[in-house]
Amino acid sequence: MTGGQPRDVFLVAGEKSGDELGYKLMRALRDAAGGDIRLRGVGGEAMEREGLKSLFPQSDIAVMGFLPVIARLPTLLRRIAETAEAVIADPPDVLVIIDSPDFTHRVAKRVRARLPHLPIVDYVSPTVWAWRPGRARKMRAYVDHVLALLPFEPEAHKRLGGPPTTYVGHPLIERLADLRPSAEEAQARSALPPTVLLLPGSRRSEIGRLLALFGETAARIEAQAGPVDFVLPAVTHLEGAIREGVSHWAKPPRIVLGEAEKLRAFRCARAALAASGTVSLELALAGVPMVVAYRVSQIEETIVRALATAPSVVLPNLILGENVVPEFLQEAASPEVLAGAVAALLPDGAAREAQVMGLARLDGLMRLEDGDTPSARAARIVMGMAVAYPPP
Repeated sequence: MTGGQPRDVFLVAGEKSGDELGYKLMRALRDAAGGDIRLRGVGGEAMEREGLKSLFPQSDIAVMGFLPVIARLPTLLRRIAETAEAVIADPPDVLVIIDSPDFTHRVAKRVRARLPHLPIVDYVSPTVWAWRPGRARKMRAYVDHVLALLPFEPEAHKRLGGPPTTYVGHPLIERLADLRPSAEEAQARSALPPTVLLLPGSRRSEIGRLLALFGETAARIEAQAGPVDFVLPAVTHLEGAIREGVSHWAKPPRIVLGEAEKLRAFRCARAALAASGTVSLELALAGVPMVVAYRVSQIEETIVRALATAPSVVLPNLILGENVVPEFLQEAASPEVLAGAVAALLPDGAAREAQVMGLARLDGLMRLEDGDTPSARAARIVMGMAVAYPPP
C-alpha cells in the first residue's frame, strides 16, 4: 500500500521460537508506524494474542528434524502453497519470514517468482556458517535483507556471498536481569552441596537420547565430587517422560517446572551439563560454566558430518571465536568423560576460572548501542525496506 494508507506487513513464523520473535516484532512495528499498520500472516499463540489472525494453526508446520518433516510432508507442502498464494493474491508492502527456513524460505521463493519487486526480509539467519554454506549465496535470489541474532553472522554472510545482513541482537540480551543472580543467589552458587543443572533438551528425541546418559553422568559426578544437588528444569509437555526416565536413577534430580523456576535455578547454579542449543547461550549469559553434550541418530550423523562446517556446535563458542565451553558429541559424550569435565568446574580452579572469564566477554560482543532492543531495531529495518522498495 502507498500514499496515506497504512503500511501492510505480512509475517510468517513457522514454530514457537519464531512466534516469540514475531509478537515482539509486531509490537515494535506498531510503535514504529504510530499504530497505523496492517499485520497479517502465519503465527502461533503469542502472535495471535498480539492480534494476528493466522491463516492456519502454527502446529501444522512446527516440525523439526529430518524424519518428522518427511512424515508431515503433504501437509507442509499444502501450507507452503497456501501461504504464498495469500501473499500473492493481496501483496503487502513487505514480507517478513521468521526462522524455520525449511518452510519460510520455500514460501519466499514462490512469492519472489510471482512478485519480483516485493521486498522480503528474513528474521533469523539460517545456520549457513555451520550447515550447507552454499545456501547463503542462493538466498540472494529471494531475500533482500537478513536480520541476524548473532553478532558474527553479518560477516559470515558477506564471506559466503549471502544477502545484506544486519545484527539486530539476540532476544536474550533483553532478559539479562532475569538471568543474573542477586547477591543472595550469587552466594548460593558457592554453597554446599553445589547445584548442578541437567538440561537434556526440550524435544522428545533429545530426551530419548540424552536423559539416560545424563543420569549415568550425574552418578559419576557425585562419585568424584561428593554430594551434589542436581536440578533438572523440565518443559511441561515432557514432564511425564522425564519423570519416568529419572525414576530409574540411583538419585533422581530435583525437577522444576516453568520459566520462573528455571531462571531461578540458573541464577543459583554452580555448573551445568547441557544439550547443544540456545540453552547454552542462556547459561553463558547467566555466568554458569557448563559442559555441552549431544547425540543424534546415525542417519542424521552421516548427513551432518558430510555437510557441517562450523568449528563448534556451542553458540557461546561461536560468538567468542574460541572453544571456551567443552563439547562432546556422539560417542565422545561418554559418562566418564562428561563427569570428569563437569567435576572440574565445581571447585575454584583453572578450568572454572578460564570459562567464567571467557563467558564474561559475551556482553560486550552482543550488546546493542544506546539501549536499543532487538525488536525495535528489526522493526526499523522492516519499515525501511517497505519505504525503500515500493511496488512499481
